[in-house]
Amino acid sequence: MANNVKVKKEKSSNNGGDIFSGLVIVACIFVGWLVWKFVMGNPANFEGNNPEGHPLPGNYLAMVYKGGAIVPVLMGLLLMVVVFSFERFFVLKKAAGKGNLDAFMKKVQANVNQGDINGAIENCDKQQGSVANAIKAGLVKYNQVKAEGFSSEDATETIHKEIEEVTSLEMPMLEKNMTILSTLVSLGTLAGLLGTVTGMIKAFGALATSGTPDQAALANGISEALINTATGISTSALAIVVYNFFTSKIDTLTYSIDEAANTIVNTYRRFKGSLK
Repeated sequence: MANNVKVKKEKSSNNGGDIFSGLVIVACIFVGWLVWKFVMGNPANFEGNNPEGHPLPGNYLAMVYKGGAIVPVLMGLLLMVVVFSFERFFVLKKAAGKGNLDAFMKKVQANVNQGDINGAIENCDKQQGSVANAIKAGLVKYNQVKAEGFSSEDATETIHKEIEEVTSLEMPMLEKNMTILSTLVSLGTLAGLLGTVTGMIKAFGALATSGTPDQAALANGISEALINTATGISTSALAIVVYNFFTSKIDTLTYSIDEAANTIVNTYRRFKGSLK
């Protein structure tokens, strides 16, 4: 019955997270369009107050506006990177718990090595993070197998299994939306490339006109190509940085759990060895 409740809670959490992610994606694209249409496309940014005309000298908002219809998409992708980066930052900060994680790990390892399991559990309760939850589960199981007199090998398997089960429940929360960030790495570049291609099509279209080439159309086409390229590369670069940063944070958390699990198991082995 308890397992069914856990599964239902996990499914409910996943559904809620998927809805949130979907709403964020739609909202970012919409906000990107609003910024492009009403901020960058403000008539005051153009000569003669005409968005179809030339940008005022030095007006970068108008220059970006001239990047064309792909700009709102690129703006939306950039906003997604920013929003999901903040979301991941706060989630991983909460997962790390209160205080410094390294200091917490040293305290717990010291407690376990000294045989003070209850003290280690108290430190986990104070930390209140994903790492602390997994370690606490292992420590509680440690006390149980100690009381029941398991052999070293049986206890090792039981403690590891308990920690792995709790970790498997915590990991989806830590890794959620990381797939979106990794996808944005490619999407930013591809969207920028699409804008580049459409811009160059316009530029060559201007060259192909009969008679004297339309210099304004040629300039707009090249400008669209370069602006979209720059925006797409910037979006991808930011996505790569934040993705690698958060991946490193997640690896640190999982390494801390594994390190604590090994300490708990080795301590139990020493305890059983002292009884022989």
